[in-house]
Amino acid sequence: MRIFDPHIHMSSRTTDDYEAMYASGVRALVEPAFWLGQPRTSVDSFVDYFDALVGWERFRASQFGIAHHCTIALNPKEANDPRCTPVLDLLPRYLAKDGVVAVGEVGFDSMTEDEEKAFSRQLELAREFALPAMVHTPHRDKLAGTRRTLDLVAAAGMEPGMVVVDHLNEVTVDVVDEAGAWMGFSIYPDTKMDPDRMVAILQRRGLDRVLVNSAADWGKSDPLRTRATGEAMLAAGFTEDDVDRVLWRNPVEFFGQSGRLLLDVPTADQGATFAGNSLLRGERG
Repeated sequence: MRIFDPHIHMSSRTTDDYEAMYASGVRALVEPAFWLGQPRTSVDSFVDYFDALVGWERFRASQFGIAHHCTIALNPKEANDPRCTPVLDLLPRYLAKDGVVAVGEVGFDSMTEDEEKAFSRQLELAREFALPAMVHTPHRDKLAGTRRTLDLVAAAGMEPGMVVVDHLNEVTVDVVDEAGAWMGFSIYPDTKMDPDRMVAILQRRGLDRVLVNSAADWGKSDPLRTRATGEAMLAAGFTEDDVDRVLWRNPVEFFGQSGRLLLDVPTADQGATFAGNSLLRGERG
């Protein structure tokens, strides 16, 4: 089983996670720009974070045989903080870089006016750079937020096929499907979606325009939920080709629209360094 996790925050995960992901079949991933869990206090914090996404984290993943890509954006939660919004002026510097395969995560957290302004501006940047957009749907009032999301995508002139609306569930999937956008599902241990519910949705509406991710981060989450979903699909009667389509070919198709996928990973060299740093911690005593 080969797996491309289209949404996972590896900067918050350990090398043990990379090893376990490789063993489970993960060979590529996309890491969306994310918030820290506590408020950033300046734009400089974003600069160092974005530099790490396009540099150190890609190197770290390569040491475990995994192709790392990222998306760049001001995320919805931090769009409400005036200390953070000036980063919108710096985004073009990063949206032009190799391995940046979309603008994201953008969208809504609490559906504020500031979030909507940042969302619309970043959809404009996605069009300007001919990149797909990864959209975060709100945790509350999810259906209304999803509908407003699709309205803003249309107003920005984005082609629906260039947008993935993420963190969907049984309540929101149909409206996104009808709009022609890609449908993203986050498979979590306790919240959002689980493998069996995901299988039920695939049985009902089919496999096209579906992205299944773990969305693993520093909270309670599991980077192997993609593998668990593939196994649940097989147990439910889906074929190995069906699983390959959902867990590999679909994300390659969506993010391939960026023209920037880097799927060839060099053989891991544990002695390699990035900016003078390696993953090793001295010799064995």
